[in-house]
Amino acid sequence: MGSGKWCLQKRDSFRSDSLSGNENVPETGCLSIIVLGASGDLAKKKTFPALFNLYCQGFLPPDEVHIFGYARTKISDDDLRNRIRGYLVNDRSASPSEDVSKFLQLIQYVSGSYDGAEGFQLLDKEITKHEISKSSQEGSSRRLFYLALPPSVYPSVCRMIRKYCMNKSDLGGWTRIVVEKPFGKDLDSAEQLSSQIGELFDEPQIYRIDHYLGKELVQNLLVLRFANRFFLPLWNRDNIDNVQIVFREDFGTEGRGGYFDEYGIIRDIIQNHLLQVLCLVAMEKPVSLKPEHIRDEKVKVLQSVLPIKDEEVVLGQYEGYRDDPTVPNHSNTPTFATVILRIHNERWEGVPFILKAGKALNSRKAEIRVQFKDVPGDIFKCQKQGRNEFVIRLQPSEAMYMKLTVKQPGLDMSTVQSELDLSYRQRYQGVTIPEAYERLILDTIRGDQQHFVRRDELKAAWEIFTPLLHRIDNGEMKPIPYRTGSRGPAEADELSAKAGYVQTHGYIWIPPTL
Repeated sequence: MGSGKWCLQKRDSFRSDSLSGNENVPETGCLSIIVLGASGDLAKKKTFPALFNLYCQGFLPPDEVHIFGYARTKISDDDLRNRIRGYLVNDRSASPSEDVSKFLQLIQYVSGSYDGAEGFQLLDKEITKHEISKSSQEGSSRRLFYLALPPSVYPSVCRMIRKYCMNKSDLGGWTRIVVEKPFGKDLDSAEQLSSQIGELFDEPQIYRIDHYLGKELVQNLLVLRFANRFFLPLWNRDNIDNVQIVFREDFGTEGRGGYFDEYGIIRDIIQNHLLQVLCLVAMEKPVSLKPEHIRDEKVKVLQSVLPIKDEEVVLGQYEGYRDDPTVPNHSNTPTFATVILRIHNERWEGVPFILKAGKALNSRKAEIRVQFKDVPGDIFKCQKQGRNEFVIRLQPSEAMYMKLTVKQPGLDMSTVQSELDLSYRQRYQGVTIPEAYERLILDTIRGDQQHFVRRDELKAAWEIFTPLLHRIDNGEMKPIPYRTGSRGPAEADELSAKAGYVQTHGYIWIPPTL
């Protein structure tokens, strides 16, 4: 798949799509992708595999794309290639060994510090050499810097890029910066970070990546809501009782205890991933699909969220978390949290949004569960079986299904819960669902910021959670211990029930088999 007719077809689509996404993208001009932090885990496990898959699909034509790795580690080009080789081979490539070898030859390594001129001057020299070799007109080339780095070094790295590695943009070329979460630890630190980067780059040059926005089912939310007539009249407080957005992992911190303890489950998952999903579930229809129109509506949702009440928060910490030698013995960091958000606007007044995330639980899944109100005048006496629900399973086993009440087959008039099911593995056989990072990196090349976090959006998100996080950091709120492999603290289920969520007993969704 890395070469031949298929690659050429996809390359043509890359051209037309990139032009439609951003009219400033030139017809010509080579593309340099620079992965800073190239020797780290994120780059090896996510960034380079995503670039490889884009290459295999023809979106990174080898005659115009070159990839640079940059880090402090003093290694050779081949050392870096060997480090990432094992993460590239997968069943998505028709000829893995051939594709991998060709892709790895596009990668070049430059070693240097993150705050010194020498390394970045050398990096710029190597990028320029590549651009000259492609006969790219000065100012027409494209430079994409992917910061697979801790946020603490973002300011210094951005200063070095600004001073030494910028491409001239007067002839249609560009320089873009991709930054990974976490974007700060609270409102003040996030604003400070935004100001430091904002002094160096314009907002259209900055891509704050939240990989949840690249997931297939998350990207489907706008289509589901605004392209289907039967959802439009139902999607409001008159019909919906509550919305759950859930993230569960069946493993603990597993060697990341020191890092995780600095942030906790709210900063790690809820304040960014789950809050972004909430915006897409709750937002009003945008004027168009232009990125700024969509992000305007997301900001309006965040600005309508009421302050979080302490009595609508349950924190947990799994037993054994502090046994990790990298975690302080008296750590107050939650590994589980249920938080209820309330949106003060005409559509959602009175509807609780229950955000729940946790580690070391009894299952691994991420889903959106929209629970509808009880049927008035229940002549079948079936309310005890559970309510209608629309469930969007984000991972694993991507699916969406409507849980509804039907007649039990047979002579008796009895009812049972069943579902109308769209399971992607069954419905779209032979179709590979792209990884989130693939989609988002391609969006940065195309200049499409629809699925990236804008600065005012980031600020509004931190305004919601910063007061709660400071109370946790100050020890004013304590996590409840819970057993590994459980549902989390029982108090969390009690809070959800108090908010209005009715759990269905006796019904289990089973993904269809082929």
